[in-house]
Amino acid sequence: MSRLTGSEIVIECLKEQGVDTVFGYPGGSILNIYDALYKHQEEIRHILTSHEQGASHAADGYARATGKVGVCLATSGPGATNLVTGIATAYMDSVPMVAITCNVGTSLLGKDSFQEIDITGVTMPITKYNFIVKDVAKLAQVIRRAFAIAQTGRPGPVLVDITKDVTAAEYEYTYEAPAPVERLTDKITEEAMDRAVEIIRKAEKPFIFVGGGAVIANASDELRAFAKKIQAPVADSLMGKGAYDGTDELYTGMVGMHGTKTSNFGITECDLLIVVGARFSDRVTGNASKFAKNAKILQFDVDPAEINKNIRVDACVIGDVKVILRKLNARLDPMHHDEWVAHIERMKDMYPLRYDKNLLTGPFVIEQIYEATKGDGIIVTEVGQHQMWAAQYYKYKNPRTLLTSGGLGTMGYGLGASIGAKLGCPDKVVINVAGDGCFRMNMNEIATAARYNIPIIQVVINNHVLGMVRQWQTLFYGKRYSQTVLNDAVDFVKLSEAMGAKAFRVTKKEEFLPRLQEAMAMNGPCVIDCQINCDDKVFPMVPAGAPIEDAFDDTDLKIQ
Repeated sequence: MSRLTGSEIVIECLKEQGVDTVFGYPGGSILNIYDALYKHQEEIRHILTSHEQGASHAADGYARATGKVGVCLATSGPGATNLVTGIATAYMDSVPMVAITCNVGTSLLGKDSFQEIDITGVTMPITKYNFIVKDVAKLAQVIRRAFAIAQTGRPGPVLVDITKDVTAAEYEYTYEAPAPVERLTDKITEEAMDRAVEIIRKAEKPFIFVGGGAVIANASDELRAFAKKIQAPVADSLMGKGAYDGTDELYTGMVGMHGTKTSNFGITECDLLIVVGARFSDRVTGNASKFAKNAKILQFDVDPAEINKNIRVDACVIGDVKVILRKLNARLDPMHHDEWVAHIERMKDMYPLRYDKNLLTGPFVIEQIYEATKGDGIIVTEVGQHQMWAAQYYKYKNPRTLLTSGGLGTMGYGLGASIGAKLGCPDKVVINVAGDGCFRMNMNEIATAARYNIPIIQVVINNHVLGMVRQWQTLFYGKRYSQTVLNDAVDFVKLSEAMGAKAFRVTKKEEFLPRLQEAMAMNGPCVIDCQINCDDKVFPMVPAGAPIEDAFDDTDLKIQ
């Protein structure tokens, strides 16, 4: 046992948890922790981002790519509030993250002191749990609890706010090894398993829908074995990408608003929809009253709150989906649905994804990235058309290889997240795909990548408009392009070079691959600005509020 300051206790607790990298931005209230961090810089690497939001996204990207808890630091007041969007992003996508902020001294709380804000009150709706520590005797146990809560069951962000006087006060510290994170299985009942097996055995046209919960649970092997055993087609949500091999013959593509027609029609026609770790987002279901209208629905999820929340189900098993699938695989005999699978294959041939291959387009860029990385890169995205193209045209063979803001839809997420992902997985090629609107929001993090010489590749799909909003304005708002045209004098190549990165501009399709290969060979950050047409669209598309079988593409529009 040794006597340490609160700041030193924070550092020792981070070391207990195996934390090797943190992202943050210092300020007055958190100075004591930064002073302690200085003394331990050989053990914990700190990445100074250009903005606290960048730190929160970097911690998020690190967590998604590695499966570990991401950690970010910020000072009181505006420093803490600048983390809020990143915390909310992590909350919506169930990302394990611990955000540590420091507040004014205990005696100054509630007095509108300089840079004081009730950050625990602000973040209560967007954290799995949060704490304010006003007693140094409780500090170590709070930090340990924060890490445990962030990882257990359905993961999520936890905020720990520490008053400045606590960071200076002294208390006894004793090392405590973290307890192993146990998979939640206590609600997996024999009755629920028997019911699931019965429903699966009776199905003639089963369809599997996979969400982010399968990625979080590391359930890919069990999922593949399950799909093969019951011979069922597999579709995924945006967050479920890579949980099932996107090159496998049973895979049908994404579901929902910009899902493939095969996936949307398959779910509409199936007689059993098996949902693995997905929450039935409105972007997936479309008109909820007509979703999977011909099917019984069997849901597997670790979070009981997700059962019957958005869609009524016929049966469920609550618990860790890896364990559920393992148990099912042990109980089920091989099944054969040759006619159903052949029907799905015919739909794949009838309704392929398509685009104009003569021009430089978003889909072409994504396919070139896939070829260059051989499907083994980590693809990070911002939010919008480029995000959907990255989901549609890159074949994700493994989990944790698409990092994207699915639930919150956070423009500006990807660049910080790509920095975190590259630091967490240094042997992987990490490429952030952005639209020009998103890149403007947090492009200052190029300076962060340049400062630490982090070799990320930033691809900007630059159509000089807010592409997804313009697509809606074209299709549903009479082409009234209110505040969506970005055709100004901003030069992303010069800006990137000014921040210390190498940069290229690409205007023709044959220019892209050589520039990408050059960027992949570099040992530093690189930006590739790809100029595409402002009216390129993401297809298929389901109108808001329509059933998913109403998916249409450009060929349907021409017919009309």
